[in-house]
Amino acid sequence: MYGDGEALISHLVYDSRRIQHPETALFFALQSSHSDGHQFIADAYKKGVRNFVVNRKTELADAVFILVDDTLKALQELASYHRRQFEIPTIGITGSNGKTIVKEWLNSLLEEDYNIVRSPRSYNSQIGVPLSVWQMDHQHTLALFEAGISGVGEMQKLTGIIQPTIGVLTNIGEAHSEGFASTEEKLQEKLRLFN
Repeated sequence: MYGDGEALISHLVYDSRRIQHPETALFFALQSSHSDGHQFIADAYKKGVRNFVVNRKTELADAVFILVDDTLKALQELASYHRRQFEIPTIGITGSNGKTIVKEWLNSLLEEDYNIVRSPRSYNSQIGVPLSVWQMDHQHTLALFEAGISGVGEMQKLTGIIQPTIGVLTNIGEAHSEGFASTEEKLQEKLRLFN
């Protein structure tokens, strides 16, 4: 960690176009095959963000940088740590289709009896799950999180973040099958949510 400044972090962001609370935001410079979040640090800085997670040295006045090897892994590990701070029933929902519908249905059934935190929209990816879990706080008494995968090894990461106490498997179908050698391999990967 290097730089000047300090802040209470309450918002995790990776998209410089969607910054709503820059004074309490931590910007993750995520990289993918088609984008490098380091290119958007200046935009986030102009919008008031002063805290960044990066994988290469960057300098800006009055900003704090956390230098890591892998920014996505850092996001996931932070969310996993955050999840461990709460001992509430947590339902992990996976399947080829129907995750969002089941999550919203469970929310409708249970919201009278529980203060529920849940994945917004279809936040069920390697990025969406950490952002969903980060919403947990001490007022919540139940969590509903979706877990979507597109390849082998992904569910283990999501399970480590969600840490479900209850699991729901909606179905196994053809959706998102490109990253799997067979339906059996896909099923075995999804079942890791229940380990």
